[in-house]
Amino acid sequence: MELFKSWIKEDGPRLQGSRDLDSSKLQSPCIVRLPSRGYRLFYTAVGPAKPFPDCQGYILSAVSEDGLNFQKEPGIRLVPQPNIPHMSLRVISPSVTLCSDGRWRMYFESRGPASIPTAICSAISSDMLNWELEEGIRWQALGGVGGVRYLALPDGRGRFYCFESVYGPGGLANGTRISQGIVSATTSDGIHFEREPGYRVRDKQSEYDSAGITTGEVIAPLHVGAPWTMFLSAWQVPATGASIPVHPSHDVDAIANGRSADFAATSIAADMSGFRSRIFVSSSVDGLNWGPMELVLEGDGYGGEGLDAVHAEDMSLIQIAPGRYRMYYAACDARGKWCVASAINGVR
Repeated sequence: MELFKSWIKEDGPRLQGSRDLDSSKLQSPCIVRLPSRGYRLFYTAVGPAKPFPDCQGYILSAVSEDGLNFQKEPGIRLVPQPNIPHMSLRVISPSVTLCSDGRWRMYFESRGPASIPTAICSAISSDMLNWELEEGIRWQALGGVGGVRYLALPDGRGRFYCFESVYGPGGLANGTRISQGIVSATTSDGIHFEREPGYRVRDKQSEYDSAGITTGEVIAPLHVGAPWTMFLSAWQVPATGASIPVHPSHDVDAIANGRSADFAATSIAADMSGFRSRIFVSSSVDGLNWGPMELVLEGDGYGGEGLDAVHAEDMSLIQIAPGRYRMYYAACDARGKWCVASAINGVR
């Protein structure tokens, strides 16, 4: 795991809001290598050109030849479906994999009103531009799941890692979230998943993950006998006494009171109420039992000047050379402006 403990932040954003589709908020990157050459970066965003007033976000894309300079592609890759309750408001956190038939499958977190648990759904495409929603739900739980990251396993199966939330009495509508950790599930066909027992990583290991773990991206062993590596994004609660507005994703009345229509501004206000998010790394001998989390990437805090001064989360990694990786992650500065930033693992 030493290979992944040292990271060098690269100058400038890889993507930032620049058009009516993504000018309000931009998060959740997923990087994919193109079959010919170059890269496609999927991301979640929202802006004044959203397809309907209460829409909270959709999935867009951009392409690059060098992995640093990206050109945004027109149109929306995947949009919420108002007629599907659990997908009626927002689609977020894409994870894209190549299927055995040459098509591509995208797993993503889907969100409806706060009274309905978030779920993991999927879509299929032959060109990564036009996506057809697949029927049904890939995974769900009473408290909601999300932040999905898919990994092809050496034995031909697939596994995704995602967060699962647990709420106290009152459930989603009135209860308090008491935990949010990473779980996993496996599949042989990409559609039907079986949860693996227990948690891969639990939250509240330290003060840094006191508000939950939102994403866990895994790199399989680089050679026989090497460890599995997981990168995680975790949130820290604000200091005691801080005034914390309700995030519109957790507000059961968000549509009625207009907070859904004004999702970007109200969600950023919650993001910036004293929360901090950081990126950690953990290792495992089998991909199921994980060691303690170690901090690898963070900003300087609310008084900092960096792109990721306050938040660094929802990472996606790709190998760019032997032993060399680039990490794309959602970053938020001290003014509440979100973008996609990048870092490369340092050479020791």
